[in-house]
Amino acid sequence: QVQLVESGGGLVQAGGSLRLSCAASGIILSVNAVGWYRQAPGKQRELVATILRTTAYADSVKGRFTISRDNAKNTVYLQMNSLKPEDTAVYYCKVAKSSRDYWGQGTQVTVSS
Repeated sequence: QVQLVESGGGLVQAGGSLRLSCAASGIILSVNAVGWYRQAPGKQRELVATILRTTAYADSVKGRFTISRDNAKNTVYLQMNSLKPEDTAVYYCKVAKSSRDYWGQGTQVTVSS
């Protein structure tokens, strides 16, 4: 059974940093594409960053966010620096495997101005 657990969200002032974690069980993250998504109130869920062999980022977070993976811990991270109020959202990780998508429960990130 695949399980993804996000953590690390919270309340931070603009300009601050947070590191989100996505810990997995039942699936090996190093051989599957992992993405961080976010959904702000009243908006569609959007892709923030992905990692497999390479990394990719949404234009809105390039230069501020870094996605990484610890294979030994089977965990993917999202380091978020220089946070802005518009980064406020629920952040989810997703793993794609065999034509199925697995989602975590999400972690709230709130950036105050």
